Amino acid sequence: MTTSTNQPPRRRRHGCATALLAPFVAAARFQRPGRQDRLTDPAISGAQVARTCIGLGATVWLFFAYTLRREAGGVINDKLVEMLIAAAVLMVVGPLVVGAFVWSARPPLRGRYRRRLPGPLTAFGVLFGAAALLVFSFQSNLNGSFIAGGGVAGSLLSLLTGIASLFLLPFVLASSVLSVHHSFRTADVHEVLPPLLSPVVVTVMSALQALDGPPVNAPQSVWLLFLAGAPLSVTALSFWELGRLRTRYGITLRGALGR
Repeated sequence: MTTSTNQPPRRRRHGCATALLAPFVAAARFQRPGRQDRLTDPAISGAQVARTCIGLGATVWLFFAYTLRREAGGVINDKLVEMLIAAAVLMVVGPLVVGAFVWSARPPLRGRYRRRLPGPLTAFGVLFGAAALLVFSFQSNLNGSFIAGGGVAGSLLSLLTGIASLFLLPFVLASSVLSVHHSFRTADVHEVLPPLLSPVVVTVMSALQALDGPPVNAPQSVWLLFLAGAPLSVTALSFWELGRLRTRYGITLRGALGR
């Protein structure tokens, strides 16, 4: 005869680690594709991770290899504004690409894709909203007069804004990386959309960086190579990904559009 004892489940411990990881967990929840029946290919996922790691590594190397053009605070402030502008541009470019895809699809595929749009729209909206709030909290010329004229309420708002920025900064940084990595959850609509949208997103971001100028005192050749490397490598990876979807799974753009 055997006896069994029911032990109460162990409670999860919440502490500093959970608080520090919260912005990154939230960013992954908003930016990671959520459609359960979407195709996942280990080789494609591995190549996307490698691409993201190489891009981050190149950025870190650029900042460590060369001195900053301005003080660190000014560079961070410029990058926040650049991030907001990039998010605003992508809020237009991304939906245009996705909208053109959905509109070009034949019924009943068009209706199916339309029902899958909340995922990408959430990814776009969350990144833009968080970037706008973060820029507002860091721009004293935007919020200073508003807070100064608010008395006690203004002081409380200033405190809440400072606390929120501690969450928003890592959240926006993680969301920016993950949004490019996951192509704003466009795989929720169809598997061919990420390789179609990725080159557009990266090219737009590289163009904005080119207009803003280098944040470090790097030679012009290094800066141009840095700017050109991202869109060229992402475009090459997108062609490879589309080819793999076609040869391994029979998924093509024409088939996705029902044509």
